[in-house]
Amino acid sequence: MNSVLALLPAAPPLQAPDEPSIPPSGESSGDLACDLSIDSTQRIRHALQAAMANIASRWLLFAALSLLAQTAAGSTPQNAADACTQNEPTTVYIPTTVYVTATLGAPNGAAVPQTPAQPPVAGPPTQQSTVQQPARLSVLPPPPQPSAYSSVMTVPKWHNNTNNATVTAQSPTSSTTRVSPSQTVNLVMQPTPSNATKAMRNVLYFTNWGVYGANYQPQMIPADQVTHVLYAFGDTAEDGTIKSSDTYSDLERHYDGDSWNDQGNNAYGCVKQLYIHKKKNRKLKTLLSIGGWTASQAGKFLAFVGTDAGRQKFASSAVKMLGDWGMDGIDIDWEYPKNAQEAQQFVLLLKACRDALDRYAADNGQNYHYLLTAAVAAGPQNYAHLDMKGMDPYLDAWHLMAYDYAGTKFNTEQAVEGYLQGGVPSDKIVLGLPLYGRSFMNTDGLGKPFSGVGQGSFTQGIWLYRDLPRPGATVQIDNSVGAAWSYDPATRELVSYDSLQSALLKANYLKARGLGGAVFWEASGDKTGEGSIVGAMAKSMGELESTENMLSYPGSQYDNIKNNMPGA
Repeated sequence: MNSVLALLPAAPPLQAPDEPSIPPSGESSGDLACDLSIDSTQRIRHALQAAMANIASRWLLFAALSLLAQTAAGSTPQNAADACTQNEPTTVYIPTTVYVTATLGAPNGAAVPQTPAQPPVAGPPTQQSTVQQPARLSVLPPPPQPSAYSSVMTVPKWHNNTNNATVTAQSPTSSTTRVSPSQTVNLVMQPTPSNATKAMRNVLYFTNWGVYGANYQPQMIPADQVTHVLYAFGDTAEDGTIKSSDTYSDLERHYDGDSWNDQGNNAYGCVKQLYIHKKKNRKLKTLLSIGGWTASQAGKFLAFVGTDAGRQKFASSAVKMLGDWGMDGIDIDWEYPKNAQEAQQFVLLLKACRDALDRYAADNGQNYHYLLTAAVAAGPQNYAHLDMKGMDPYLDAWHLMAYDYAGTKFNTEQAVEGYLQGGVPSDKIVLGLPLYGRSFMNTDGLGKPFSGVGQGSFTQGIWLYRDLPRPGATVQIDNSVGAAWSYDPATRELVSYDSLQSALLKANYLKARGLGGAVFWEASGDKTGEGSIVGAMAKSMGELESTENMLSYPGSQYDNIKNNMPGA
């Protein structure tokens, strides 16, 4: 779940920080962007041929920050836009007029192109689901009334009030603002949200492997600033059974205050700490996230989802783990159903899970709605397969993975429109943001050649946001697209990432579009205090969703959870 992505033969496959579940090629493997400054068919053909020859030995994908977007400025010949589909991956740039993407540059280091807007791509709007719909839909409020900003064409340009910052340089012909690492930019958030009084979600992924290399422990979660924690990841057996992917991190690790002499069968590790968070913060909900990129690509969903027995096993075992671990819901991350048959199987899987969750609540005499959410693609080649109308009645939220784009053909506004046209209410769409950046070495900046991907915090080429900007680097913000990156001319390293300022521009966007909130990948990358993106997003949103969590799990196999964590 990321902002810039580079693959080189000399470097190991890139992943999110300590994350085995991110596609190493972004939202769209191999869909390289086009240099629209090439207006000759012959030159386009030459670039395509060069790219194909080069891919065998050197494949670069520069996947964008999920930058927020604007209408394309200027004009580009439509035939050039249509003709360009792939170019030699030797340089990188961030276009300043393309919704929410950064992309590959042309082999000649061409200037930033002017890229036309693209129509949204959605699943078939008239597709009829064969699955019987549930009698009870989501307990979420109805979607907001149509916004005055119902189209990207009517959303005002980003407003970045730099009165409180010392601007080191600004081109008179560009909207790029350079801000030194020690400076801040006071953002005036406009326009007024279309649904300003609506409570929003501030959702945070927390990984069970982050307690190791990143040393991010569950006690560090800013529980008072988030509404939901998605605990990643539960593992899946071939028959659909859900199990722990790391029993030590999940259930066995003892933290300060944990006794080695407790009587009975007790949960420790992250599971215990998450329950304690819930007990102290009654508005915080926790969900077990199942799947992820690695599990999906290993075929773990395909192994069971095609049969009713497999789907029922998945649903029943997931709900059993929810009850054992004291969770409030299930988040499913299948990357990705690739055809109509798999899309329909996904609908059936969601139905099985919704039925199992409701049955669990009824069996325990609880008037409580356990949550069911899904992590979904921002790439049209993936979300176009989804039966959105069939899925939506079972889902409480759609977590849009709006990062890791691989070219200007991918952007968040297009994806949001695609889901809206597919029948998803705007207030169910939760916008994804990365808490890390990806680096390019030996480069003179955007639109220039580079070599290598840099050191990274724990994984080559990946810097946690908490480690950015790098010492000596200057942060640059392009207000026209809501983009940020840093560059150090001494080390010649460029890092594309969401800064605090660009994240707040995204807050502006999601409020203007009437979306349901933000979701962050993942907790270990954030800063603390005033530099926290998660905290700044919570403050910008205003009123946060505040339904109470569940603390009663009488059937849990763990005595401390069954007994409401005595002493916590």
